[in-house]
Amino acid sequence: MPKTHNRYFISLVAGAAMLVGTATQADVESTDPIILTLHDWTGQYITTTIMGRVLQEMGYNVKYQQADYLAQFAGLESGDLHVAMEMWETTGKDAMEKSLATGNTIDLGETGMRAIEEWWYPIYMKEKCPGLPDWTALNDCAEVFSTAETAPSGRYLGGPVTWGGYDDERVEALSLNYEVVHAGTDAALFAELESAYQRQAPWLGWVYTPHWAPIKFEGEFVEFPTYSDECYTDKSVGINPNMAYDCGKPRGWIKKVGWKGGEDKWTCAYDAIRKFTIDNQAMGTMVGEVDLDGKSVEDVVENWLNTNQDIWTTWTQCN
Repeated sequence: MPKTHNRYFISLVAGAAMLVGTATQADVESTDPIILTLHDWTGQYITTTIMGRVLQEMGYNVKYQQADYLAQFAGLESGDLHVAMEMWETTGKDAMEKSLATGNTIDLGETGMRAIEEWWYPIYMKEKCPGLPDWTALNDCAEVFSTAETAPSGRYLGGPVTWGGYDDERVEALSLNYEVVHAGTDAALFAELESAYQRQAPWLGWVYTPHWAPIKFEGEFVEFPTYSDECYTDKSVGINPNMAYDCGKPRGWIKKVGWKGGEDKWTCAYDAIRKFTIDNQAMGTMVGEVDLDGKSVEDVVENWLNTNQDIWTTWTQCN
């Protein structure tokens, strides 16, 4: 996952009123704004902006609200927030399932994207740590991945703390001689990766897909013991009988989730949100256009909408 785009958030809000849809607000169930949450990575800005634009084309009033990825569920449960376009099974599964159990939020289905968020290294590091991608090679190579601040321990550059992911717990449970250092932002995380790759310098950190980094850079994900729900919840399961999180992260869906009350209030809008789908390649390409090519989220979304009308117009056909 993630990158902070405050300037995009401001322009999205400022520009929303200028968009002219094909429908009028008289055609919708309610003119109250549907509040879509924005988080701190480029891809989520793109998916949310695409959905927001489509809803506006249907005649709905849309607002965007910056919200914490995991803490947002309090707002979704109360109805202060309405829809989150990306909950990743890799890091958001527990929070989402806990929220759905309250009965105040609903699962709005998969986005079509498949999520991987895991420890990743550039392929050139295999020469210095030939046991990779097996996680058991990490301790043998701790000094290879160390920095002046962490030596002799290795350094793993994790994502911002708000992303979750249990990396600190994983290091302890698997007795890894590594220090987890959390990047302040998505941008800082990948700026360091890009710099390291250009210099062929040691680097081990959080990489995720869909994203441009695994497309642009050759590398591999570390292969940890296979994830299971029990590995996270039952200390007796896994290679460490005394600690949970002694396995890798889950891999799988990226889902949409919403306030339950919204389904009755904006029935056709929720139907369109359920139909939203996009694949990893399309998303990774668009994220690269923003992060690498310097295009605005709005311009990238506009181009996608113009070239994929046959896709998104089917979402607007209310069942």
